[in-house]
Amino acid sequence: MKHLEVKTDPRVASIFNNYPDSVRKKMTNLRELIIETANNIEGVTNLEETLKWGEPSYLTKKGSTIRINWSSKNPDQYAMYFQCTSRLVSTFRTVYKNTLDFEGKRAIILQLHKELPEEPLKKCIAAALTYHNVKHLPLLGI
Repeated sequence: MKHLEVKTDPRVASIFNNYPDSVRKKMTNLRELIIETANNIEGVTNLEETLKWGEPSYLTKKGSTIRINWSSKNPDQYAMYFQCTSRLVSTFRTVYKNTLDFEGKRAIILQLHKELPEEPLKKCIAAALTYHNVKHLPLLGI
């Protein structure tokens, strides 16, 4: 099995530490799902975990940035953000319109009181982390 190298900016930990307890567990689970998914993508050997706009963000060489965040403005939800100029969210909406909730062209919205929909999210994460390799494929290869 391959080994994924995760390069983490130490400032990310402070963001996670500042979430309320109920949110931290959900955000940590989402972070772990991103790392686990990246580890299972053929050809992805490096994942950078950093801050963009003060939010935990995940990048690969051939991918599009994924950001995750929770805000006290919408305390019952958290989100996974994607570049709004990409085809990612519009494709996810086409494939998962009955499974996932969306915000415009930029985010998948997750509810704190619901289980993480892991299988569809893994497909979305994989498409984002390999976006430059799959953007020419119908439905990004999902």
